[in-house]
Amino acid sequence: MNRTTKRFTIVWAVIITLVAAFTFIDLPYYVTTPGEARELDDVIKVDGGSPDKGEFMLTTVRVGEANIIQYVWAQFNQYHELISEDMIKREGESDKEYHERQLEVMAGSQTDATIVAYQAAERSITINHKGVLVTGIVEGMPAEGKLQAGDLITGVDGESIEKTKELLDVLGEYSKSDKVVITFKRNKKEQEIELGFSAFPERFNTEDGKVGIGITGPVTAKTIKTEPSIDINTDQIGGPSAGLMFSLEIYNQLTEEDWTKGYKIAGTGTITEDGEVGPIGGIKQKVVAADGSGADIFFAPVAHSNYEDALEAAEDIKTKMKVVPVETFKDASDFLKQLEKK
Repeated sequence: MNRTTKRFTIVWAVIITLVAAFTFIDLPYYVTTPGEARELDDVIKVDGGSPDKGEFMLTTVRVGEANIIQYVWAQFNQYHELISEDMIKREGESDKEYHERQLEVMAGSQTDATIVAYQAAERSITINHKGVLVTGIVEGMPAEGKLQAGDLITGVDGESIEKTKELLDVLGEYSKSDKVVITFKRNKKEQEIELGFSAFPERFNTEDGKVGIGITGPVTAKTIKTEPSIDINTDQIGGPSAGLMFSLEIYNQLTEEDWTKGYKIAGTGTITEDGEVGPIGGIKQKVVAADGSGADIFFAPVAHSNYEDALEAAEDIKTKMKVVPVETFKDASDFLKQLEKK
């Protein structure tokens, strides 16, 4: 091998090494980008459900581990957002565990959306609250090593607990020096354990003086029975942010009136069993996704400046899509009722 050929080989080896480093070395960040707006009548089927001329659509963001190229690119693109790994996954949580948790939360969101829609449409639904499901434990807090993901909390100091709000309200009354007896089920076997309280780690940004036992993301475990029956197939989409749009699609299929009025209606927002719409992440990216799918209307939660952020993105990309603020399912349905047909 002559000197020129050798130099050429070394240069290419360096280039290949650098490309591999930039492409395959992951950083402690995730990058989120605009996803898709997906038509919900392909996802949700109510037995005997009414047809529509328009569409309700859920919106998503794409999430992936960031490499060096993506990290640099995100510095110049406001719709490519970098999020530190500890804001996505819990400490010690594997990718599989994270994905399973997101699917679990999505399942709960579907149930709450179904409850809201059936009750609004005055259709038959039976709800059985079973307790509060633990989905995560905070390292270093009292529950670590004593409770675990999958445990079902059914009581506090001998008092029955059925819903997440009940649990949080009760635990919020205790101080750092107190002890509490938690009743829970693990593998269908009922157990009791005494726990203390401590302050949450700084990363949780809780108010000063707030203490807890150290569980995160508690979810009300419930089963429902509906008439007519309903089938929801989300194809592994995770998270709770489609709750509002699920409820609107289900409601639309349950009633004779076509509430789409012929429009393509996208949006986002969590939903509670009581119909309250909560904030989500990635609102600007979801506005971009909805606009790219030709949506006419976009529902945005009011909480945590989601609506203001959505308006900012809509103005930036110069969309003709109307951004509508919502705090409850009723806000969204009231807007649709006054909407003129397309």
